[in-house]
Amino acid sequence: MNFRIIISFIIAVIAGIACVRASERPDSVQPAHRTLRAVEVVGMKQVAAVDAAFSSVTQVRSGRLRSLGVSSAKGLSEVAPNFFMPDYGSRMTSSIYVRGLGSRMDQPVVGLSVDGVPYLNKDTYDFDVDDVDRIDVWRGAQSVLNGRNAMAGQINIYTRSPWSGPRLRVMAGYGRANTWKAGAVWRTRVSETLATSVSANMRSTDGFFRNEATGARIDGEHYGAARWKTSWRPSAHMAVTNTAAAGVLRQGGYPYRELATGTIARNDTCFYRRTTFSDGLTVSWAGRRIVATSQTSVQYLNDNMTLDQDFTTADLFTLSQRRREWGFTEDLFTRGARGAYSWLGGVFAFYRPSHMDAPVDFKDQGIAQLIEHHRNESNPDYPISWFTRRFTLGSDFSSTNGGLALYHESKYSVGRWTFEGALRYDFEHVALHWHSACSTGYNTLHILPDGSAEHYLSTPVEIDEDGRMRQSFNQLLPKLAVSYSLVQRGNVYANVSKGYKAGGFNLQMFSDVLQQKLMRLMGFGMAYDPADVVSYRPETSWNYEAGAHLQGARWSLDATVFFIDTRDRQLTTFPAGSTTGRLMTNAARAHSYGAEATAAWRPADGLSLSASYGYTCARFRDYVSGGVNYKGRYLPYAPAHTLFASADWALPLSLGGAGATAGVSVRGAGPIYWDDANMYRQNFYATMGAHLTVAGPGERWSVRLWGENITDTRYDTFYFVSVGRAFVQPGRPWQAGVTLRWAFGDMD
Repeated sequence: MNFRIIISFIIAVIAGIACVRASERPDSVQPAHRTLRAVEVVGMKQVAAVDAAFSSVTQVRSGRLRSLGVSSAKGLSEVAPNFFMPDYGSRMTSSIYVRGLGSRMDQPVVGLSVDGVPYLNKDTYDFDVDDVDRIDVWRGAQSVLNGRNAMAGQINIYTRSPWSGPRLRVMAGYGRANTWKAGAVWRTRVSETLATSVSANMRSTDGFFRNEATGARIDGEHYGAARWKTSWRPSAHMAVTNTAAAGVLRQGGYPYRELATGTIARNDTCFYRRTTFSDGLTVSWAGRRIVATSQTSVQYLNDNMTLDQDFTTADLFTLSQRRREWGFTEDLFTRGARGAYSWLGGVFAFYRPSHMDAPVDFKDQGIAQLIEHHRNESNPDYPISWFTRRFTLGSDFSSTNGGLALYHESKYSVGRWTFEGALRYDFEHVALHWHSACSTGYNTLHILPDGSAEHYLSTPVEIDEDGRMRQSFNQLLPKLAVSYSLVQRGNVYANVSKGYKAGGFNLQMFSDVLQQKLMRLMGFGMAYDPADVVSYRPETSWNYEAGAHLQGARWSLDATVFFIDTRDRQLTTFPAGSTTGRLMTNAARAHSYGAEATAAWRPADGLSLSASYGYTCARFRDYVSGGVNYKGRYLPYAPAHTLFASADWALPLSLGGAGATAGVSVRGAGPIYWDDANMYRQNFYATMGAHLTVAGPGERWSVRLWGENITDTRYDTFYFVSVGRAFVQPGRPWQAGVTLRWAFGDMD
């Protein structure tokens, strides 16, 4: 705690000095979105300047990312208004909520791409990359260009070009909870037409939460990743870029606190392990009026989520979910322009085979409480006793998911007006082969009049079932937009578009289906019909948005209002009773409306102020579940307000051209309702961060002292119910540390 106070005091003192001196010196720092830089853009679909965009977008460049200490998309939560990516569970948990839309499991509502290559599985969204040029967070339906699962937005990450920058960049850092990280980037020109770069980063932490049953920390993490990017320019008309990336993660995670006891305590291990690989090849050819691009990718995921699924010290049950998945994508598109008319069109295809093994292991108390107790309550004269005090409900799945899409976008300008019309046809097919098995049994006793028991019957239980299911989806996704240019001052715009999120299968419910099958064999009925829970429908939305991108010499302002009408809203629920699975279901209809704004102001040289605010009112319009009508209730897990504000001061130092920058920031979100009935919620909360960076000439070296949640705000990031018990995950406590960077040499 003393370390945190010292860091905060130093930063506050330097910030005060900088504020006093801000008006005494010139400063070359410009707002990030207005800085003109030479960048390499090869075959990207969303390349419009922020000032002229037809939609709401937040662009954060590398310098700002370093200032905020952001190394992944999750770090931009609240920085982009109405963009919320809570930190809970493990890195597998990449839930994203935008404007009231969101998903805790399966299909995301926001797409993600790196250098134009889409990531097919949201379980791989949470990764660190240190060699980032910029991150663009688009909000509103981006389905025409990005297809399925971009109904609430799109995150585009662009890594640095191998052609420019220092030859070698090195980074190292250390912080609370024995958290250390390191990274390096090396780039070189092999020839006049070929350049390459290799980057690697590592991170390790002991974690912040303890298992009170063992005294050990439970959310430790060890992470490493590498990226190899090669750019080849064989001619003035052709460019080829290939990026290969690999990552390895070993994580504890899941520090869930039981509400009734206020403790984090469990007797079985929880962990998440992940190995990923991806390779993306982009080939572009440019003619006089046309650019043709091919983007091809292969992706691989091998992970293991093992949970003490009751999250207590009781011996109830555990889950091990092991998965191997491949993904292949191909995107062929062309763009062109002739006079006032410009267009983009293409075809996209993907194929995603996957295999998952997800056994649920029932243990002594789980057998007693979840099976024997219920059975014996219904027939106390003939109680049962299991053969063994442990057995497994086995489930494995093989699935194939593939799709094909055609899309086109046209723009036509008349004076200051620009009109846009776009359409996408999306076809998707998913097939599932499942197999469930269980080999166990139980003894039935007879209670005699004197209270003694005698053996009555032995009943083996043998279940070996499999089946096949398939679904196909077709969607037409139109978009209409209009923009009016304010000439050097930005633009105003309006758009209407349709968004789409794919349907699928509830794989985590198959263990419950098997459990209910077992109970039926013992003579008491199933809690629900399996046909109602093993699949869910696609979700669609109509999005209406109007806004403006405005700018002046020392200020900028982006403002947006929106309305979203959602049909077949996908919701993650826990079925009633003592169940082990999670269920994705569909609510008939929901509405979401609100506003968001981002402002930046440079009142004096060296002083930069910025703020973003988002408001969302998202309610059910038609949703009845379990005989309860939830009309008018707020949608769970999506915050009503997001807030970010920062102030940064820059001042020169008498150290051979070195300079210092000090800053403070505030992030906030809430209220967040945790359940459909709105009985439980997290109130609005805010955390404060601060940093002090001293950098040499040309940023050849820098030392950054930083603190996060320095007010030690207590809040929860997640709530759920399992086996009749309620749990929350606490937000991370205060953190502080230091980050060092060095740069050596320049590209020729």
